[in-house]
Amino acid sequence: MNADAGLRGSYWLETAPPGDPAPPPAGDLSVDVAVIGGGMAGLSTAWELVREGREVAVLEAGRLAAGVTGRTTAKLSALHTLVYDRLRRTRGPEGARLYARSQTEAIRHAAEIVAELGVDCDWEEAAAFTYAEDADGVAELRAEAEAAREAGLDASFVTDTELPFPVAGAVKVVRQAQFHPRKYLLALAEDLRRRGGTVYEDTRVVALTEGEPCVLTTDAGVKVRANDVVVATHYPVFDRALLFTRLSPRRELVVAGTIDASRAPRDMYITPEQHTRSVRSAPYGDDDGVRLLIVTGEHFTPGTADVDKRFARLAEWADDHFRGLTLTHRWATQDNDSTDSVPLVGPLHPGSRHTYVATGFGGWGLSGGIMAGRLISELMAGREVAWAGLYDPRRLGSVVREGVSFLKHQTQVARHFVGDRLPPLSGPAPEDLAPGDGAVMRVGGHRCAVHRDESGELRAVSANCTHLGCVLAFNRAEQAWECPCHGSRFAPDGHILQGPAVRPLERRDI
Repeated sequence: MNADAGLRGSYWLETAPPGDPAPPPAGDLSVDVAVIGGGMAGLSTAWELVREGREVAVLEAGRLAAGVTGRTTAKLSALHTLVYDRLRRTRGPEGARLYARSQTEAIRHAAEIVAELGVDCDWEEAAAFTYAEDADGVAELRAEAEAAREAGLDASFVTDTELPFPVAGAVKVVRQAQFHPRKYLLALAEDLRRRGGTVYEDTRVVALTEGEPCVLTTDAGVKVRANDVVVATHYPVFDRALLFTRLSPRRELVVAGTIDASRAPRDMYITPEQHTRSVRSAPYGDDDGVRLLIVTGEHFTPGTADVDKRFARLAEWADDHFRGLTLTHRWATQDNDSTDSVPLVGPLHPGSRHTYVATGFGGWGLSGGIMAGRLISELMAGREVAWAGLYDPRRLGSVVREGVSFLKHQTQVARHFVGDRLPPLSGPAPEDLAPGDGAVMRVGGHRCAVHRDESGELRAVSANCTHLGCVLAFNRAEQAWECPCHGSRFAPDGHILQGPAVRPLERRDI
């Protein structure tokens, strides 16, 4: 088996109905609430608000549920690897209980939505496991099982699993779920429209003026006036509270393939070992005898890894551990870790009266996004929510408690922000690039990001991210320029693939 680039991309994007694109707004408009972002957090928030009777518009830069949400492993779980023992120590037993309750209620809420709307999204109840193959990890797992149980989850420490290889131990939590995230969200969007909400795709918001009303400006110059605004863009594109100092972007790779149903795990598994390994299976078409095995791992900061080698390593691991696997798909996903392990959901900054944010889900943005939608809609309605303080982006105590993580992140960003600008002693020239390669080089005295496409044509763009100016690096496996500071990603021609950047890279002549 190999992990070549000829494999198909995200299975979720491939198998969900594409639907007719929703055009951008034809002119200026006014709404009650504008939600920026059409992923799990954005659509969940918009749907909750429409049910409250609010006039809502969703503004999505690309296609609905086709960004991060369309590239996840699609697990709905309150067991987030190893979080409860840490929360017990940093936020106290009550903080851990509120986290467990909020995430569990999000899963139950999703199940109710699936039943209410009759959504065909391959919903399956499953147990979630965090495991270790190395005996040195057992003590940590036992502590996590105890903390998760104290937090209210039906958690236990076990040594037996259905995995086809031995484990030293695992935390098990029952009654979790897995599903097809894009089918779920497209059904949510359809119901949102039926209830009077509107959706605009290919609509990138580039400016926000807070006020009464707030005013958003799109890349086409359209003005959207809204009484309230929700920034649900994965990484905040507007950051009045400097949240980027508390978020670390993390990219992970996914390989998937068909396997005999009798050999496919029916529960969900993850280990922090080996740069993470996450395993679960999903229905594959109409063939009950085959399932799709989904393996995730090899996490890294965007712009810092040989991605082809990491894809190959992940595929080799999958082949070694699940014999008979036929690889069919590969893709990558991205998320942001907060410095204190808890998402940032609530008012955008200390002075916010009408702007809200949802970010920092740390790889668990499906249950987190559903939780965020419910929390923000309750906050807008003026109702109290027990866990609002836990997720409040304005919290400062946790930043102090997690000072080591905060400083480590800032040191890494500073190293790229300053060190990458130093002129190299030597480097490639445009003629050195093979088809499909890209490199940052000086051309005519300017630092340029130069790429040669498969036909041999060269193109050059600015090598500095339009977010805060960090120097980009090329990801050959995904044919993208990536920012190692805050995770923005650009196509070879400079257009934006992923924020927080809101402006494309400038073209350069070579």
